[in-house]
Amino acid sequence: MSWTRRFPAVPAALLAALAALLAFLSLLVAAPPASAHEERPVALPDGSGSVPRHRDAEPDLVVCKTDRPAFERRVAGFPEELKQRNLALFERCEKNGYRHLQEAVDAVDRPGMNIAILPGLYEEEPSLPKPTGECAALKAPNSALGYQILSYEQQLACRHNQNLVAILGKTDLQIEGTGASRLDVVIDAKYQKLNAIRADKSNGIYFRNFTAQRTTFNSLYVLAGDGFVIDDVLTRWNDEYGFLTFASDHGLYKNCESYGNGDSGIYPGSASNINDGRGYEVPRYSIEITGCRSHHNMVGYSGTAGDSVWVHDSEFDQNMGGASMDSAFPGHPGLPQNHAKFERNLIHDNNQDYYPFVADGTCAKPPIERGYEQGVVCPQISMPPGTGIITAGGNWNLYENNWVYGHRRAGFFLSAVPAFIRGEEDWGKQTDTSHHNRYAGNVLGKDKSGASRPNGMDVWWDGQGRANCWQDGPDGSTPGTVPQCGDRRGAVSGASARLVGEPVKLAQLLVCADYNVQARKLPAGCDWYGARGAARVETQLAAAVAAVLLLVGGVLWWRRLRGSRLGTAASLLGLAGLVLDVAGSTMPLTATPVPALALLLTGLWWTGVGLALRPDRPWFARLTLLLGGLTLLDAFDKAVLMIPWIPVGPAWIRGLVAVLWVLWAVIASARPGAPARPGGPGGDPDGDRAPAPDGPAPALSTAATPEPPATAGDPR
Repeated sequence: MSWTRRFPAVPAALLAALAALLAFLSLLVAAPPASAHEERPVALPDGSGSVPRHRDAEPDLVVCKTDRPAFERRVAGFPEELKQRNLALFERCEKNGYRHLQEAVDAVDRPGMNIAILPGLYEEEPSLPKPTGECAALKAPNSALGYQILSYEQQLACRHNQNLVAILGKTDLQIEGTGASRLDVVIDAKYQKLNAIRADKSNGIYFRNFTAQRTTFNSLYVLAGDGFVIDDVLTRWNDEYGFLTFASDHGLYKNCESYGNGDSGIYPGSASNINDGRGYEVPRYSIEITGCRSHHNMVGYSGTAGDSVWVHDSEFDQNMGGASMDSAFPGHPGLPQNHAKFERNLIHDNNQDYYPFVADGTCAKPPIERGYEQGVVCPQISMPPGTGIITAGGNWNLYENNWVYGHRRAGFFLSAVPAFIRGEEDWGKQTDTSHHNRYAGNVLGKDKSGASRPNGMDVWWDGQGRANCWQDGPDGSTPGTVPQCGDRRGAVSGASARLVGEPVKLAQLLVCADYNVQARKLPAGCDWYGARGAARVETQLAAAVAAVLLLVGGVLWWRRLRGSRLGTAASLLGLAGLVLDVAGSTMPLTATPVPALALLLTGLWWTGVGLALRPDRPWFARLTLLLGGLTLLDAFDKAVLMIPWIPVGPAWIRGLVAVLWVLWAVIASARPGAPARPGGPGGDPDGDRAPAPDGPAPALSTAATPEPPATAGDPR
């Protein structure tokens, strides 16, 4: 007998749907490549430094422009004492000052010097020309974004290949604007340099009271520094970051502001990993951020390997995402990310969507033509718009006593990142993220005045990780219930320890990560980029699964169960459950009970079908009952209580059993037989068999009919 004759009940559409489902599941074994900030290999500081203090002494060096009438107009509105001080400094600068900040930096010849920058616009004209001679022919690896990854020696030799102002190897240097506000001194790279100001291997540096802007990467960059302060500085309109501090320790950001950046306003990347291996209680943090505001960026705060960073009493608003910690990019010392502490921050209304600027080609223009100054932002990586705090693979983070409100998607977003994403192949590390993150004491869905400002949901979690916990009563979450934090840190009620997240959420994350701003590639199927309804990957997956199960279940009912009241009723429940599952998948921005209800109805379908099949197909019935039980367990897990002690969620086991069930159901439906008659669980309490296809049935009662022996290919 040919294969096609052996299984006449398997339509071509069913086989196509099965193939499509298997092809989609293959996406789960590969993740798209990621790229972000790339730097030369650099070691973290030894921690022997300290946070520098501001010095009030008169400056050692003064920087100003020479147009006196313009200067006098700039200072005319200052308070009298400040105006007189600036006029006196200008007199001094005219005689023995510098016209460009870089010239003053080059004149620093000892530790502990102060540079004063007088009000004015500093375009650093000598630094702007493109490199020539040997600097134009440097040999260095290229980053994924196209710039060269230069060694420190190459930076020394060719300071302005990438930097408008290069501060290399200076110690305890203070650079301060003398204006009434940070907007009185502006350092402008005019989109012609990667960095406006780069401080590299310069311990104890202090920046105060100025603005840096318009670069193709960062406005203010501190690299490999042990001791820095960023005080009352504004950064804006950059392709990537406003403030980037990398592989540094003993750092302090205070009273800063940043906006208009394609990645984040504030990025303490690879902060010194001083608390690795500790619990919640730590002796100190490597970076402190306080009194800052970061707004109208892709994300307000970003921390790839943002280890031991304390962020408090700051505001992150009007971004696509408020704050993000992650372990998703290779080449960052200190991975996986750990020990960030956020407290008493305002994290609200981060609902901007800048992806249309990528889709319409605005971000493909040269930076100077994009319109950053008019509100354009070109998002550099994938980011779920409408989210408060995102943790993509981090451990031992504390989020306590913050106000988190007004987000279209979610207040808190937690997902794991397997180690191979950051370039580590060791199997023992693949599940080393998303553990011990504590969300407690936050005010969710209300502003500081107490007015209602709800989030779409308070918690979105993929389900992976150990000892994560949330405060009591989040207003909407997925899963429907989450582990609760106790009064003391480390106390968790209802804790789970999953090695892998939920399969549908994992599929969503993988699809949404396939984004590339340079190639104008916005992943189809991801609602982060505007996909709605049937265009969303979750809906497509739900529809594909529903199509397979409807075809298989329909054929099974027609061939085996249409004579059974129990089988028919159960099949109707299954139909309703599958329809609800597809409908629920179209509701991405709110926590809804629909998916759990869909699982409940589907579980009852398989349970009823299993009971109806028990007399006729006992082994297949057992498998069906197992699948029904797993589906009901999955509904309980998602809506009532996450089941502890199990390494994977019921959805994974259910999915594997469902694949086996589909194949077995196809075979069972295809074999000769007749539908059960009305009666007991199978329609006939005695388990009728169909008459032989070659002739009439014997006159014996079916109860006396012996069970035919199993044959090869018979799954009974």
